[in-house]
Amino acid sequence: MKKIAFIAFLMAVCVATGRAQESRQDISISGSGLIEPFVASSTNIQVHSNTGYGLLASYRFMLTPSSALEANYGITYHNKIHYYGNPFNFQVLTRNQEISAAYVRTFNFRKFNPFVEAGPGVMIFMPIANSSTWVMGAKQQTNIGGMYGAGIAYEISPSFDIRAEYRGFVTKVPNFGNPGNYKLDTNKYYNIYNPVLGVAYHF
Repeated sequence: MKKIAFIAFLMAVCVATGRAQESRQDISISGSGLIEPFVASSTNIQVHSNTGYGLLASYRFMLTPSSALEANYGITYHNKIHYYGNPFNFQVLTRNQEISAAYVRTFNFRKFNPFVEAGPGVMIFMPIANSSTWVMGAKQQTNIGGMYGAGIAYEISPSFDIRAEYRGFVTKVPNFGNPGNYKLDTNKYYNIYNPVLGVAYHF
């Protein structure tokens, strides 16, 4: 009887240990919006953009039950960036990619898990050569920046949760290599707003 109880205890410990190991990683897929603010600069260039939509994929590795490291890859399609100057008015249709890493701090309240995060990243602006781009010679541009965010995860099962987050990405306003000999420099940084909503799987 004692042997059976001891074996049962060992099995329970093994299951609990395996469970803890399973929960140390997660991946998430989210729909995202990309909202760039209006920029007015001392160079007399004004920049305005429409809202872009895309996807964000993230991987987290838990260092402790309340802290993690995260890697992100995001892509946004059909983001139109307008440049207003004297005497020109240009639009560049872009596809944006984000590659970033972050430290994540989580606060556990039963099924609700608020979190904050921050880290470095790059934003890649890739012009699309079609009729929606009004200037020839726009070049791909990779800008270094930083991301930050705050959100909440709601546990719907031991393996899945729903995540909603407000993210921001701070980087330099792109000039696309000043295409067509037009100076599109603003010499400014801006805060790109990036709300996301998605599902995470823990393993």
